[in-house]
Amino acid sequence: MLAISFSLSGGIGLYTKKRMTDEAGEIVDDVYLGLHAGSAARKQRRGESLSPEERDTLGRWERLSTFRKALAIGAFAIGTFGLGFALGGLVFGRWRRA
Repeated sequence: MLAISFSLSGGIGLYTKKRMTDEAGEIVDDVYLGLHAGSAARKQRRGESLSPEERDTLGRWERLSTFRKALAIGAFAIGTFGLGFALGGLVFGRWRRA
């Protein structure tokens, strides 16, 4: 993203914001949070007591926006599919000798 900065001395400068690296890290954090929240929710459905960390994880997941939840679930699904596809190709692929 290109942004314009204004300084107090009257100069105008252009710079590039590096948001993609921050967003990529956030997606990984959201996927990790979702995995922990899923295990805590399963534990809660079984009627088991939750630790303070698990309660905190569920609260953070519930406060997450719907868009970020969908993005985290989609990233996990695509990553899992890609890994399975690659491993399936290695295991079930045809290995030919030339």
